[in-house]
Amino acid sequence: MPAVVPVKFSYAARGLWFDWSDSGAQEGDHVICQTERGQEIGLVIDDVRDVTDDELADTIGDAELKPVLRVASLEDLERAEQLAQMGDDAFPIFCRFAAEENLDMKPVGAEYLFDGEKVVCYFSADERVDFRQLVRDLSHELHQRIDMRQIGVREVAAVIGGYGHCGQELCCRRFGLSFEPISIRMAKEQDLPLNSTKISGACGRLMCCLRYEFEAYKDFKNRAPKRNAVIETPLGTGKIVEYNTPKEEVVIRLENGKTVRIPLGDMTASDAAKKKAEEFGCACRPDTVTRQVLEKLESPDVQMALAELDREHGVLEEEEPEINPDLFVKVPRTHRVRPSRMAPTYENETKDAKDVSPVEIPVDVPRRRRHHRQEAGLPETTKTSTQNTPQRTKRTRHPGDRAGMREAEPQTSQKTPPHDKQIRRPRRSHATSQAQAPATEQQNASSRRRHHGKNQTSKKTHGENSNNV
Repeated sequence: MPAVVPVKFSYAARGLWFDWSDSGAQEGDHVICQTERGQEIGLVIDDVRDVTDDELADTIGDAELKPVLRVASLEDLERAEQLAQMGDDAFPIFCRFAAEENLDMKPVGAEYLFDGEKVVCYFSADERVDFRQLVRDLSHELHQRIDMRQIGVREVAAVIGGYGHCGQELCCRRFGLSFEPISIRMAKEQDLPLNSTKISGACGRLMCCLRYEFEAYKDFKNRAPKRNAVIETPLGTGKIVEYNTPKEEVVIRLENGKTVRIPLGDMTASDAAKKKAEEFGCACRPDTVTRQVLEKLESPDVQMALAELDREHGVLEEEEPEINPDLFVKVPRTHRVRPSRMAPTYENETKDAKDVSPVEIPVDVPRRRRHHRQEAGLPETTKTSTQNTPQRTKRTRHPGDRAGMREAEPQTSQKTPPHDKQIRRPRRSHATSQAQAPATEQQNASSRRRHHGKNQTSKKTHGENSNNV
């Protein structure tokens, strides 16, 4: 068995086999090889291996297996760099002459062979091109032998390189595989949109990756139930609506509209399906989903549907939900009484006053208003009951009294209410404040009459102000 090594050249789409012939070349080495065009420098992309004669015949056909001359030295690498620079300089000249001749071609590149015998010009074209005049012009300009080589659009993409729709490097550039025919049927089998912009590659042809998973999709669809097939489940009949080939799952839509994903390996075939497959001589496809398969699913909707089904058949009894008493705690509502609302503590004046504890009597105290009550107008009983509280003087404002700055004259004592009755503070009124005004304010009666009415003067003379207390 011959020992071969694959070698990749600059303008080759994939690696070519060469006879190792004890050259000592390993993966990653640059080697000088003998080809049909002459000596060329290439890169070894894999280790040496032995192949059979049948495998060798399938790969190279009737072509002769060329040998590897030697591993490239430093001088060889420097010469290769010079030749690559010369090829880059010759490519613009190639493009200029092709445009002057108005030839229907796309120049791809120019390469100087390692032995310097000729220059190879690569181009792509849809039809046959007459480039005889172009060859004469290039030979006269470059002073070298010219070899024109036409390559396909896929090989152009492999030589130039680029990135595909997936964001990865082009498969033809990265893997260097042989170009196999690709049809639109492969896209249909994989349920891809038949849009040319989505299934075409950088070369304008169908993407090479359509062939990679074609066999896997074809095998899965041969074993899985057909689309829109009826599937029997414990929750009723379902229908196949979608495939997930990489995970080998089928999507089933139930009668209630819910969809579930079932692995193809967990589905079983009924007796009717097996009998039908035997009659027609075809593969038996599963058409039943058992309850154990549905219980494995982590779907709350499916679990609730199974529990409801068990209740309908009497397998499970409806249990009343337990109520945790700690969740509902009634907290008694407390009313907070302000200290200002409480009256002073009085002692019971009965015979057993010593044995009885003091009682707090709430007093309805009105809200504090802007004008305070005058100390002179308080009853005597009220004064005694409020002796613990600070005494305040009332400043009454009347027209002509300079904002209440005049001192009020003392009033005559009034009748004292009984002590055993509940004490209430007198209600303010304009008549009371008029009775407590000094005598010197009578001269302003005309102005007060405008605010308080005409009958207040008569009330003062008859002493009706005592009824307001």
